[in-house]
Amino acid sequence: MQATRQKLSDVITDKLEAMILDGSFVAGSRLPPERELALKFDVSRPSLREAMGNLQAKGLIERKQGGGTFVSKRLNAAMTDPLLELVANKPETQFDLLEFRHALEGMAAYYAALRGQPEDYRALLDALEAMQSQAEKRDLRAQAEALGAFYLTMAKASHNMVLLHVMRTMQAMLIDNIERNLDLLSRHASVDTELGDQRADIVRAIAKRDPEAARQASNDHLAFIEKTLLKINQRDTRVQRALRRIEV
Repeated sequence: MQATRQKLSDVITDKLEAMILDGSFVAGSRLPPERELALKFDVSRPSLREAMGNLQAKGLIERKQGGGTFVSKRLNAAMTDPLLELVANKPETQFDLLEFRHALEGMAAYYAALRGQPEDYRALLDALEAMQSQAEKRDLRAQAEALGAFYLTMAKASHNMVLLHVMRTMQAMLIDNIERNLDLLSRHASVDTELGDQRADIVRAIAKRDPEAARQASNDHLAFIEKTLLKINQRDTRVQRALRRIEV
């Protein structure tokens, strides 16, 4: 019995869904015009419109009258909003997030080394260079955003769409976590050079296609940050106690 041929609009729907999932089209971003998409997929505009209707029915895109078509911002909201509020209001959860980053970024480094392509390595080197450039300007927010872009580039190099999607949905929260950590590290410890060397080690291991070394380099990097932050917190606590004794 001959298999039923898939409708062309369904094929386009599947391709666009994959592009949203792999980060080619991110939440809130504007999609290219219909004419451009029709040329890209080599299909008629009626077939493309039917596919767009499918995506809209699934809640993946939103159409604005006279303003174009956008990937739904709600794609990220369900996961990030409660966590953002929790992390913002409870500073102790910053260490919980740092622990989670061990798994997330370690996995990204592992699969980037396993599956990465030459263009992925070049993108990682570019992201590393941009990050180092921002570090020299001493702008913590810009540096945090550059670091976030670096880790996202590593997730892209993993070629795991679920991992990339999770990293994208948590991007704002990760950048906030990185900025808080950088603020503490910049005020209390001279570790910039060591941190830079550790990130370069991650990229080198990925470029050498050594998954275990890449994951270990990522874990060592985050373990160093966690250990340093714990020491800073302990030192600050001792200082506060000493000041209270002096005041008494």
